[in-house]
Amino acid sequence: MPDQTLTLDIDALEGPLGQRVYTALRNKILDMTFEPGMVLRKGALCEHLGVSRSPVAEALGRLSSDGLVDIIPQSATRVSQFSLSELREESFLREAVEVAAVAKVAEERTEAQLTRLTRNLRLQGLLVDDKDYQGFFEADVDFHHMILEFTGYPKVVLAAGQMSLQLRRARMLLLPEQGRPAEAVADHHAILDAIKAQDPDAARAAMSVHLRQLIKRIVPLERQHPTYFRHM
Repeated sequence: MPDQTLTLDIDALEGPLGQRVYTALRNKILDMTFEPGMVLRKGALCEHLGVSRSPVAEALGRLSSDGLVDIIPQSATRVSQFSLSELREESFLREAVEVAAVAKVAEERTEAQLTRLTRNLRLQGLLVDDKDYQGFFEADVDFHHMILEFTGYPKVVLAAGQMSLQLRRARMLLLPEQGRPAEAVADHHAILDAIKAQDPDAARAAMSVHLRQLIKRIVPLERQHPTYFRHM
């Protein structure tokens, strides 16, 4: 195991032990600390986390269901590599859900929801000005999460988050994105303007244009980081 596992901290997390181990490992995979193809050894994880094998096995099983690790019986557990076809599929699904969600929010939004989105977008601008690209990434995720949340459909929020895990990992390879954060903020302004005007058609169009930029930037990653991708 690389030394990064030494930074795993489950004490600050909430929930039962198995949940905390799962969350800690999931976070490391999503932020690309644990890189695609990296071997995860149960014994080393148990030692670093100070836990028995049971919660680690439980966590790895859940990560396998998420598609974030590949468990090879009697061999090893590896962080899953990317598949360009899967990334394209996730991008397709994400657009379908978020375009529908933003139209609903544009029709039904409240002033309180509009205020939250406006504050988030103001923060995005400040983070881009400061060249805090990691902070911008987190604020960007929050912006899209709020739109999903404002539909009032909890299952939509959960499903959208679960079906875009690989896209979220791949986006980490794009940081820092030269010039793109400022473009994304402009895209978000167009989305917010449509929500403010309660114009669902404009909201759909703005969200669709925005989301389609991501897969265009992800496609070249297969050539730039060949060891991170499955070639089958």
